[in-house]
Amino acid sequence: MTAEVEIDWRELRTRARAAARNAYAPYSKLHVGAAGLTDQGRVETGCNVENASFGLSLCAECGLVSALHASGAHRLLAIAVVTDDGLPLSPCGRCRQLLL
Repeated sequence: MTAEVEIDWRELRTRARAAARNAYAPYSKLHVGAAGLTDQGRVETGCNVENASFGLSLCAECGLVSALHASGAHRLLAIAVVTDDGLPLSPCGRCRQLLL
């Protein structure tokens, strides 16, 4: 039997905001961070990384999923996506597909 992991939404938003401060967004100036709670109780984060070829830019959620797999985690239980000002954002369509 596995223990139930409690979701601390405030902590997720705080960690996402901290990740957003590391974003590379010289074109849009929109710094985005994502934080996700894993089924193992850890919090992984990611930030957006822009490219001059906009189609090659990476959303914060992409960074989060990469960190998730690199850490050996297998499942997200909760996710928060915010700007560096702490404003909540909704994942784009591509990221919604990725997160499923």
